[in-house]
Amino acid sequence: MSHLLTLSRAAHLIGVPRGVLQRRIGDGELPAQDGMVSTEALLKLYPDLDLDQSGAFERITRIKEQAFGRRVRERMLPSQEILAQRLVEQSGELADVRRHLSRYHQLVVALRERLDAAPAPSADELRRLLDEGLGAVLGSEAAHDALEVLDAMLGIMSARVTLRPSGREFLVEGNEPILKAALKAGLAPSYGCGNGNCGLCKARVVSGQVRQVEHYDYPLSAAEKALNYTLLCCHTAVSDVVVEALEADSPADLPDQQIVARVKRVALLDERTRLLHVQTPRTQRLRFFAGQSVTLGVAGGTADFGGDYPIASCPCDDRNLLFHVAERDDDDEFAQRLFAGAVREGDSINVRGPFGHFVLARDSARPLLFGCCDLGFAPVASLIEHALSVDAAPSIALVWTATRPNGHYAANYCRAWAEALDNFRYAAREAAGAEAAAAAFLEEAAALTDLREHDIYLAGPAEYLAAAVAGLRAQGVDASCIKHSEPL
Repeated sequence: MSHLLTLSRAAHLIGVPRGVLQRRIGDGELPAQDGMVSTEALLKLYPDLDLDQSGAFERITRIKEQAFGRRVRERMLPSQEILAQRLVEQSGELADVRRHLSRYHQLVVALRERLDAAPAPSADELRRLLDEGLGAVLGSEAAHDALEVLDAMLGIMSARVTLRPSGREFLVEGNEPILKAALKAGLAPSYGCGNGNCGLCKARVVSGQVRQVEHYDYPLSAAEKALNYTLLCCHTAVSDVVVEALEADSPADLPDQQIVARVKRVALLDERTRLLHVQTPRTQRLRFFAGQSVTLGVAGGTADFGGDYPIASCPCDDRNLLFHVAERDDDDEFAQRLFAGAVREGDSINVRGPFGHFVLARDSARPLLFGCCDLGFAPVASLIEHALSVDAAPSIALVWTATRPNGHYAANYCRAWAEALDNFRYAAREAAGAEAAAAAFLEEAAALTDLREHDIYLAGPAEYLAAAVAGLRAQGVDASCIKHSEPL
């Protein structure tokens, strides 16, 4: 009998983005029932799938971990206690199946005994049929459904969490807190400190089992405990879990925040660009959408806040914020002090925000095309990392145009994406100015199958944005499919 899987689980098992399966459902190639697909249909659609050798999901996971700004680390197995609880859950499901099978067997045996006592001459024939049928069921040596077995193994090593009312799903691996797993998956649940003090990540567990893995000080009331409320930042999922939780659906849902962070690192990207890595306190994380910006300032300067900068990192790592700061000739005190060497490791930095609407469309399954000029790569990098976390786009293309020699200061980063992901295309171009950069982008974009099927995101100087948008509209791309940043 075929096994039904959610779309998210099926995408993880096959090793393709969820958007690929959504498109194949839309094209009629993959039948779906109430958002579920069968393992039989999946294996028919992917007849050459080698589950032992397929490494697509592992490669995507590795890229996600690198995109989160963390060092590559060994993936940890669940603790013995949590693994044991998950095995108990799986064993319970197996016991239910065996119990039902036993009941069916008893029913058939009872029917055969009644037929034995019947005087009707057809009883022998019916008894023979029942014996043969029962032997066929109980003695069947049919091959296992490989995807069903793999799904059961995945259920032991990880748990699936479904958020209500949005219906979005993600996996919790090992001892990972539910909140942390949600952020890694590109979701935006409500939270504040992330370590059990503020209570903003409080949510109600509708079904399934959770277990505390981190200490917390926030006092849940007796009524909240009775209603099965828990703190997502301090509990992991033991079994598949359904949780009622608040989520931010747009930038307007995020509060304005003001944080005093500390400089963790200042590094050279190229002769005119610096990488600034700041870290927020453990008790105050920055909630933001990929592609948004903040205002940075040096504490103690003539102005508390200096310049506006797009965040160049993924919201999944909300403590470690990356910025690409260029040398400026204007009145930006922050950039001036950074290039003068007055901003050093350990210094306090004021962070205020986030702001901006240059964010990914929610729940879109369309291919993504990113075009950026010079420092426009900063917000685009954040968007791409988020897109990889969500794992919904069937394909991603990036065209980065530089208007100065050696201006592709993160080319190795882009090539790593292209080499590790089968559905990622990267092109680096150089141009004499912003308008020429837009022409180079349009030339590369023309090589794609149909631009009208893509969601397109642009970032760069005002002249680049205007020329690129005009060129795309001239090629028949609908304005609703084009988003661009504020001029950089």
